[in-house]
Amino acid sequence: MKSIKIFDLQKQYSVISKDIKKDIDKVLKSGQYILGKNVKSLENKIAKFLGINYAISCNSGTDALILSLKAQGINEGDEVITTPFTYFATIEAIIHVGAKPIFIDINPHTYNINHKKIENVITRKTRALLIVHLFGQSCNMAEIKKICKKNKLKLIEDCAQSFGAKFNNKQTGTFGDFGCFSFFPTKNLGCYGDGGIITTNSSQYAKKLQMLRNHGGLERNKHIYIGYNSRLDEIQAAILLVKLKYIKKYINRRRALAKVYSDTIDNSKIMVPFQQKKAFHTYNQYTIRTKNRNKLIKHLNNHGIPCSIYYPQPMYKISAIKNNYKKLNLKCCEIVSNECLSLPMYPEMDIRDAEYISNILNSFK
Repeated sequence: MKSIKIFDLQKQYSVISKDIKKDIDKVLKSGQYILGKNVKSLENKIAKFLGINYAISCNSGTDALILSLKAQGINEGDEVITTPFTYFATIEAIIHVGAKPIFIDINPHTYNINHKKIENVITRKTRALLIVHLFGQSCNMAEIKKICKKNKLKLIEDCAQSFGAKFNNKQTGTFGDFGCFSFFPTKNLGCYGDGGIITTNSSQYAKKLQMLRNHGGLERNKHIYIGYNSRLDEIQAAILLVKLKYIKKYINRRRALAKVYSDTIDNSKIMVPFQQKKAFHTYNQYTIRTKNRNKLIKHLNNHGIPCSIYYPQPMYKISAIKNNYKKLNLKCCEIVSNECLSLPMYPEMDIRDAEYISNILNSFK
């Protein structure tokens, strides 16, 4: 029986370890470990890669969301419209600044926020829309931009899973007021710890974010805002600079693996991912659906195939906040939460393993 991993970070490291070790050693010898030349270089190169004016690094993708909300002055009494089908960090960020998450249902095909539902929940308290480009596929940004402009809403993009993804040939993280990226190790572009970055075209927002991440100021003992200690360190920046050189290769490989899955999975009991028109999907996850998920998980595990569930329940059912959303029941999100299942997906994965997994899926009855 085959032994396959859901993802394999060691394989990637074995390929790039020489450059990683060399650049980490340079950082250690430099004596400059916080907000040094590697951080600045990474910010500049990511801004250039994405095609945006500014990129401000921080401690994590979660902090990127919090800092973006704070930079816009969103706080107590405000409402932020968002998706219930995401990781809890998206929701935590809204709550941490004192605002209330307002959930709307998801698109039944892409699993991203359903833009047709947004205007139904806008009130005088609504300040922003926080969307999530899930699993590596962009939301419908053409329609979302129109809605935000019409209703004068701030737009924050949670791009934790979508580095390199595009809509109409434009990178995610460049449509809204802010784009928030995570460098968690399993992401398309991941470091060897926690890290994040915020993108914006506004020089005013960029300067404010630089202060907010650094205790509210740019100079020691000069604090303009009540800020945070949320700085990306030089070692993680050096690692990311190495991996950024390979990012297009990594993404193309993910797309090639996804094509193998989609072309070879042939089972009426299994629904493969849908790619919307104008979207360039980067497949941070390859997520299928089935009505009998537990049975399929057992079938896969019996053949040495791991899998993962993103996300087993809508956010409004999470213990920490469910008392505030007792009457909420969003049909599509409920269904997808019960049926979704993510398959092994990482750039170094063997094509033959994807074919093997497809064959096992095809034998599921």
